[in-house]
Amino acid sequence: MNIKTLTKTDFFGYLFLIVAYVIGIYYASTNITYFDTVYSKEDGFVENSQFVLIFSSSLLLFYRFLKLFKYKNIYWKIGVLGMALVFLFGAGEEISWGQRIFNIQSSEYFIENNAQHETNLHNMVVEGKKINKIIFSQLLTIILIIYILILPVLYRKFKSIKNLVNLFAIPVVKWHHSIAFLVSTGLIFFVNSDRKWELYELAFGVIFFLIFLNPLNKEIYKITS
Repeated sequence: MNIKTLTKTDFFGYLFLIVAYVIGIYYASTNITYFDTVYSKEDGFVENSQFVLIFSSSLLLFYRFLKLFKYKNIYWKIGVLGMALVFLFGAGEEISWGQRIFNIQSSEYFIENNAQHETNLHNMVVEGKKINKIIFSQLLTIILIIYILILPVLYRKFKSIKNLVNLFAIPVVKWHHSIAFLVSTGLIFFVNSDRKWELYELAFGVIFFLIFLNPLNKEIYKITS
């Protein structure tokens, strides 16, 4: 990773992530109870940070959608709006759509079919299997590998893929984003707790915000006549 290619936002984003990981690994190794019940708990520091980053990514995309709406074609609008909605959904799911914040009681359906008895989809249980494990973990892992590790190579190598990606305004990761993803993945296995995945999700929140803020193909956010 060439430090000179990092923006100030990249630097502080990665610094924040490094500190969060160091603290997480430390407490998971020395005080697992504190890690599970304080540091990575529901509505704790790690989860709230996830929400802020995911929601900020959504707001950034909505802002660009509105700012550049009259300058862009329908494909660009579909791509940006689609991603904005996906991240808005992710942010809402992260905090169970404000249920715990506003102390809203779940309906009987969610109490019976949700692993945490909350109003969200990723903890729903269907025929004894959590949707989170089937869709939000396994499927999402495949998508992330393709997006963060494979797409950047294809984008640089094939002009047809580059044109298609730019047409739908899909932000392409820089190499330091890919490296951050790999390092975060490796380090998470040093966290000896079932709640380590909360820390891993925080890494995605940081990395995706940095990708959207300053992608390789940042020209997709420029005004065109």
